[in-house]
Amino acid sequence: MPGQLRAKVLPDRQRRSLDDLQQDLDLSSGDSRSKQSAFWTMLTLSAVIAAGGILTDSTATVIGAMIIAPLSTPIMGIALGAVQRRRTTAAAFVTLGCLLVILVGAVASLVVPQSYDLLTNSQISGRTSPGLLDLISALATGFAGAVALARKDVAAVLPGVAIAISLVPPLVVTGVCAGQGAWWPALGALVLFSSNLFALVFAGMVVFTALGYTRPAGRRVLRRPRRAHVMLGLLFTAVMLPLGAHTVATVLLNTWTLRAKSAAERWLTHTPGAMVTSVDAQSRTLYIHVRSPGDLPPVEGLLSNLEGHIPDGIPIVVDATRGRQITAGRVGG
Repeated sequence: MPGQLRAKVLPDRQRRSLDDLQQDLDLSSGDSRSKQSAFWTMLTLSAVIAAGGILTDSTATVIGAMIIAPLSTPIMGIALGAVQRRRTTAAAFVTLGCLLVILVGAVASLVVPQSYDLLTNSQISGRTSPGLLDLISALATGFAGAVALARKDVAAVLPGVAIAISLVPPLVVTGVCAGQGAWWPALGALVLFSSNLFALVFAGMVVFTALGYTRPAGRRVLRRPRRAHVMLGLLFTAVMLPLGAHTVATVLLNTWTLRAKSAAERWLTHTPGAMVTSVDAQSRTLYIHVRSPGDLPPVEGLLSNLEGHIPDGIPIVVDATRGRQITAGRVGG
């Protein structure tokens, strides 16, 4: 970062010393017993609060859990240790903390009935299908958090950073879904947490390096931590690829469902009182939900309308009045 830009982002009079930054981010330095006690206490309480908010579908409660969650401290400690090329215990705290939160979620899942549809809960469904925008938001949040840690005058924004980055809630969702045997949603929530974790570490490394925090206290570092940046960049890319693929798939699916709804509405044009209520995809099949007081027109007309608007070979099922399902066939078949 050019000197002028660095001076604007972090003026000397607002710059925190490296010793102060390490004291905040290294849970094994200074009064380690007090810091670790506070970390585990607040993390446990945050996980319990998040579990209650998720299972009751309470956004306000989940936000409260985000504010008091201390998990971002050792995560930023990983970033600081990486740019200084020194070993820290931050990764161990993050790993053990993640296991603790997942365990709390798994225990909380015991109160959920087996017949309960997890994806009807907005707090769960919103964290099981991460996309590229989630990664971009996490990356921007990481930059904001790292700059706030480095400056003396913007510490007040850290609660906002805690709300913006989702760390404890997706881990709780992972535990709840795993406890219910819903492994794919659990994996989706874990991917969301992983993307946020890598985004925070990556952004922290970039900011701490750019702001000149690459020298550990009392020891001179001759080279910049390029290897650490390269390794983290590779991991970051590994997370970004599935998120990008999921985002593209979601956009395509939304496009196809809109086209299918338009085609179905044209199919019902000459059927008085008939209407298309919704179109959704389940297990690679498009379900077209319609409501009609009378008989529906032949499904061949629907398949004909769909040709050229969605890919060939997609199975189409018409969900008619009173739950009666009509298997229309495959598009282009």
